[in-house]
Amino acid sequence: MADDEEIAVYDEVEIEDMIYDETLQIYHYPCPCGDRFEIALMDLQDEATDIAVCPSCSLMIRVIYDLDNLPKPDSDPSGSKPADQQVPVAA
Repeated sequence: MADDEEIAVYDEVEIEDMIYDETLQIYHYPCPCGDRFEIALMDLQDEATDIAVCPSCSLMIRVIYDLDNLPKPDSDPSGSKPADQQVPVAA
């Protein structure tokens, strides 16, 4: 992958050292600028990228991970109620 070789990364970080946000389904890691590097779980699962970026500065890190050890994606991230549960309706 010639494109990956051109990207200058600040560091390489093991995914075990990152924090996973289940609600947003992203991994994050502290950035020296005070913000945090972020990468979406879906990007890692699709193997689209292994580069986490900081939204506040130009730094990037490469995430070292094993695809088989990633959390499974939620089939319905909206958290809807089960179909058999009654929902009150105003008339």
